Amino acid sequence: MDLRVTIVQTALHWQDAAQNRRMFSEKLSAAAPATDLIVLPEMFTTGFSMNAAELAEAPEGETLQWMQQTAQQHNAVVTGSVIVKEADNFYNRLLWVRPDGTFEKYDKRHLFRMAKEHHTYTAGKEKLLVELKGWQVCPLVCYDLRFPVWSRNKSNAYDLSIYVANWPKVRSIAWRSLLQARAIENVAYVIGVNRVGTDGNNHPYSGDSAIIHPKGHRLLDTVEQEGIHTLTLSKKELVEFREAFPAHLDADDFTI
Repeated sequence: MDLRVTIVQTALHWQDAAQNRRMFSEKLSAAAPATDLIVLPEMFTTGFSMNAAELAEAPEGETLQWMQQTAQQHNAVVTGSVIVKEADNFYNRLLWVRPDGTFEKYDKRHLFRMAKEHHTYTAGKEKLLVELKGWQVCPLVCYDLRFPVWSRNKSNAYDLSIYVANWPKVRSIAWRSLLQARAIENVAYVIGVNRVGTDGNNHPYSGDSAIIHPKGHRLLDTVEQEGIHTLTLSKKELVEFREAFPAHLDADDFTI
């Protein structure tokens, strides 16, 4: 079965969760996408902030409730990452929220030390694989993109990987190149959703959100502006390519 995916590339209101939730509600209602999956950026309620002590929500706080309502309204999974406090630790936590209100979580494993993220947040330990309409999906967060071992698609365990990000414009070449590399080496679709605008630390973001085919070509390549984009991914094309090019059979076996 094909999968219809929607990505939201936008500027964010700095450290203002309520305003960001309203903004995403307005954008999604205006666009009214008929879709299976809505992908929002990393820390989509705050921007990439180290002010976790003031901004963190409870594990089932207001943003999760908003995501549940939004998923139900659009009859689609909604995913993106938020700042969460649990058991005295802060997490950059991706939430995968279904229309029926159930959800899964993934805590970002690779914390961006150049912004001292590892001094504020606790790294996750487990990768997440979720099923959607017969597709296996592996959602990850921003800096995880630089680490191919963590992203490795052992035995074609997933069909689609997702990277939600706040990836600054100064490193846009790395973002664009690595998204393409992850698709090629893992023989899987890749979605990368990044923000635009300038954050409260004066870092500009060029977006460059993209959807990459398993063969490496770009099905969607955004420009540096806000927008909501919806695209249908073909499972048939993926299966046929893997059958014709079964590179996974020659992959090195390992565990982390």
